[in-house]
Amino acid sequence: MVRLQGVARLGHPRWMLPAASAALGDRTAQIGMYGSICIASDRTLQTFATTSTSSSGSSTQRSIARFLGAGAALLAAVLFSPAPATAKKEIAVLPGSKPPAPFTPKSAVPVEKPGSAAAEKPSAPIGPPASESNRQRDEQGRPIFTREEVAKHKTPQNRIWVTYKEGVYDITEFVEMHPGGLSKIMLAAGGGVEPFWSLYQQHRKPEVLQILEPYRIGTLEGGAAAAALASATDSDPYASDPARHPALIARSERPYNGETPGTLLAASPITPNEIFFVRNHLPVPHVDAASYKLKVEGEGTRSLELSLDELKSRFRKHTVTATIQCSGNRRSEMSRIKTVKGLAWDQGAIGTAVWGGVRLRDVLKAAGLSEDDPLVRHIQFEGYDKDPASGEIYGASVPLHKALSLHDDVLLAYEMNGQPLSADHGAPLRVIVPGVTGARSVKWLRRIIPSASESSSHWQQRDYKAFSPNVDWDSVEWTSAPALQEPPVTSTICEPAPGTPVSVSDGEITLRGYAWSGGGRGIIRVDVSTDGGTTWTAAKLLPPPQGAPPPGSYTGAWAWTLWEATLPLPKPAAEGNGPATLQLVCKAVDSSYNNQPDTISPIWNLRGIVNNAWHRVSVPLEP
Repeated sequence: MVRLQGVARLGHPRWMLPAASAALGDRTAQIGMYGSICIASDRTLQTFATTSTSSSGSSTQRSIARFLGAGAALLAAVLFSPAPATAKKEIAVLPGSKPPAPFTPKSAVPVEKPGSAAAEKPSAPIGPPASESNRQRDEQGRPIFTREEVAKHKTPQNRIWVTYKEGVYDITEFVEMHPGGLSKIMLAAGGGVEPFWSLYQQHRKPEVLQILEPYRIGTLEGGAAAAALASATDSDPYASDPARHPALIARSERPYNGETPGTLLAASPITPNEIFFVRNHLPVPHVDAASYKLKVEGEGTRSLELSLDELKSRFRKHTVTATIQCSGNRRSEMSRIKTVKGLAWDQGAIGTAVWGGVRLRDVLKAAGLSEDDPLVRHIQFEGYDKDPASGEIYGASVPLHKALSLHDDVLLAYEMNGQPLSADHGAPLRVIVPGVTGARSVKWLRRIIPSASESSSHWQQRDYKAFSPNVDWDSVEWTSAPALQEPPVTSTICEPAPGTPVSVSDGEITLRGYAWSGGGRGIIRVDVSTDGGTTWTAAKLLPPPQGAPPPGSYTGAWAWTLWEATLPLPKPAAEGNGPATLQLVCKAVDSSYNNQPDTISPIWNLRGIVNNAWHRVSVPLEP
């Protein structure tokens, strides 16, 4: 990175820095061999410079050495850096966020002849102003800027400056490469990036700082102490997040996302509230139940506003036992085939509860919505959770027929397992759409909108869609696939956990797990194997949770089916050596006779969703 800064000081145009710095900062591990060559070359040149200086004191030789050293670094960046499209992908895409905006490298600024008309035109300043004779400098000779000066640089015409800790950075040439999009990074223009970086923990990586550092142009007045004080005064949207049960396995902290350990999932048909998985896309909003108002407004309805007490008093209470599953459940298995973008969920981004509330259908009817209104095809939901940086509100939608069906049990829920909703689970009111992926069960519900179109939310239009395995972030066309609604049949082994030792002397092994299918389709069979799928045994299906229909029901089976099976262990071979490991496998069949695919590769997709391949667990077999 230092050598690249040296290139900039030698007069190379700044437009060359982004690709080179990203390449050297983000691909160090991949081009370690070439990096070693360049470092060795650089050290040789430095030795040459030292030797030349001690022998002759020639400043010309020292200049040549420095120039060649910088040239070697630049050559490495040019030869071994990825093409712009590749570099764009390799600067981390935020899980669950929008993919990078298309990036077109800027061409070099042409060198005009002295005295030409073009040469006389003023150009936008690059880096610090030219007249710096009286400016204070830090211990490394970099100019010191005040916050007021930084605040003036918010546009490409005036250059785009930001601060991080005590550093001042000119990111004008980087903004189009920002993985989160131009609009988000521009919110920090003229100020500090800390409040925005705190929203997404992916920024807390060394490689992000490596990408930023080549753009440094100076130091903030007051140094690190002043920067820390200013950062401390910035509002932290996660500061008031609720406490979480220590049993949850955290998959991210800001926003918090945690899954239930598999052994706890299989322990009960109803998941306790405290260990029910948590899926947050944005900071948890805190909504006062006493002053809460739900708004219903849109096509085919009269505007309706209801308090929580009015919802409870005006509409009949209903309960629904339903499983909620995150679209990315079991995503970590997909990443073993090929890296995907998103939280590395194992099998615990799923849970089952008895939800209490009022039917969405009843509320829509009260607002005057007709089932045959030609202007209404979808029911949109908006939550109170929003992105503090962009102001974008979490939203989703379901088809009209789902919302109004007497049999689909869509609820506006205010209770979970007989208790008021917690903050993490959508208090005071959330949507529960049984049999549909969890992304549509909007939490912290603020507004219901009957509409002719789907929700325009990012999470409905540009996320939670699955594509062919050959589609990547450069070729994806989000409009070419429908938004995920009903997930496919799936099952997992919760016990034993991977790597749990099994003794041959036990003679048998007991497997436990869950099976579930979207659309209200029940589970009719779960097959298990201890030899990788060569031979199979049907597992025992356990009684359904409270309020759920029996296993195998064709409709209304919104809850999972727990299962268990006790199987004999393989007998040792004649020479006394049995298999070193057991390859445990399970697969389920739903009431429409939908089966799980045997491998992940054919269903791999860039967002790593709806992984329903056979679930495999390896355990060591000990004497």
